[in-house]
Amino acid sequence: MAQDEKFRDSIGTINEEGKRAWVFPKKPSGKFYEYRKWVSYALLLFLIASPFIKINGNQFLMFNVLERRFNIFGFPFWPQDFHLFVISMIIGVIFIALFTVAFGRIFCGWMCPQTIFLEMVFRRIEYWIDGDRGAQIKLERQPWNPEKIRKRVLKWTVFFVISFLIANVFLAYLIGSDRLIQYIIDNPLNHISTLVSLLIFTGIFYFVFAWFREQVCIIACPYGRMQGVLLDNKSVVVAYDHKRGEGENGRKKFRKNEDRSALGNGDCIDCFQCVNVCPTGIDIRNGTQLECINCTACIDECDTIMDKVNLPKGLIRYASEDNIENKDKFKFTTRLKGYSAVLFILIGILVGMLFLRNELEANILRLPGQLYEHKEGNIISNVYTYKLVNKTSRNIEDVSFKLLSHKGTIELVRHEDFTVKAQELAEGTLFIEINNSALNGDKDKLEIGVYSGDKLIETTMARFLAPRSYK
Repeated sequence: MAQDEKFRDSIGTINEEGKRAWVFPKKPSGKFYEYRKWVSYALLLFLIASPFIKINGNQFLMFNVLERRFNIFGFPFWPQDFHLFVISMIIGVIFIALFTVAFGRIFCGWMCPQTIFLEMVFRRIEYWIDGDRGAQIKLERQPWNPEKIRKRVLKWTVFFVISFLIANVFLAYLIGSDRLIQYIIDNPLNHISTLVSLLIFTGIFYFVFAWFREQVCIIACPYGRMQGVLLDNKSVVVAYDHKRGEGENGRKKFRKNEDRSALGNGDCIDCFQCVNVCPTGIDIRNGTQLECINCTACIDECDTIMDKVNLPKGLIRYASEDNIENKDKFKFTTRLKGYSAVLFILIGILVGMLFLRNELEANILRLPGQLYEHKEGNIISNVYTYKLVNKTSRNIEDVSFKLLSHKGTIELVRHEDFTVKAQELAEGTLFIEINNSALNGDKDKLEIGVYSGDKLIETTMARFLAPRSYK
């Protein structure tokens, strides 16, 4: 048994000497692979188009970390909305956790950008240039001759160009598509820092997809380790039916016209095609493993082999451990209900907060270190700074301030009415003057209304400082 579990002592892409064991997966084909292609191409289109789609003037997806501006599905988020952004991220994590508990690492095999780019873009180009598994192994082993040099230069050049394009799309998410297009139109030498950043990202993507590859899923990505905590015997994963495949006397090579059931052998003919087609180089027959990304390539390959030897398909399939052992069907367990309840509650909270979210964020604070000023006519004056954030894609015009809680006046240092431009910050200084007789103490709490014309669009609170002797 210890020998059977020896494979768990090391990852599948490291050999006995501790060096990188390069994976040359066979080109997959079959029903699930066709489904994955359609899903991948749809997600690729979404990934590439999202920075360039506008909703009400807002970029569909943008993550401008430097300027702390984020757009999610067309909704702009500012630093003041950080709590909404955090809730959105938590919802995403719980959503992935829910699907992991139910269906294993299905996100990795079907929706992860790393898998989609590697398997559906870079590997397909590699198959086109270098050939299938056997041709790639042969090319790797042969000396550097004109054929190898030509194929290597062509592949590396194409990989670099695609990495450069991916880096541009990635940059559009970070700085905005409009700015990226403007930089492309302008002379690149006028934007050296952006150009250097673009080349760095290009180098990172090239390194990941040309060399590091499946190691990202195995070594760098924490999700593979998280699934070990989330999975249980009821989780539906890509699984080998060991009861059917091993039989009483284990697996055996296929021989024509042989009655395998009479000999006590299972349906697995030990052809190793499920291993050859695996993009992370594992043997799915050893059970659920860290390296498995649930890509279904082994399902398609095994079904093809079973069809050729006239045995039932489904030796490798989507199934839970309980389904294989006891033929139990998938059930919506208490654990799944708990995750679902938390997910729906958080989604409800987020939707509610989005509806209650104001178009304009107002902050009015007393100027630090400044005391009140006692003017003629028993008037007390305080000086404040204001910051207005316009979260919409339109200008908010004719902006003014009015006291709602007290009788008094508000005077701006600049002109009385002004415009807060779309998705920009307006700030300045104002004075609030109140007659001492209208004050209730030395630190009254004021309610201030922000108006666009005659329409009240936001309210905010501020403290008003007055002499302690005037209460």
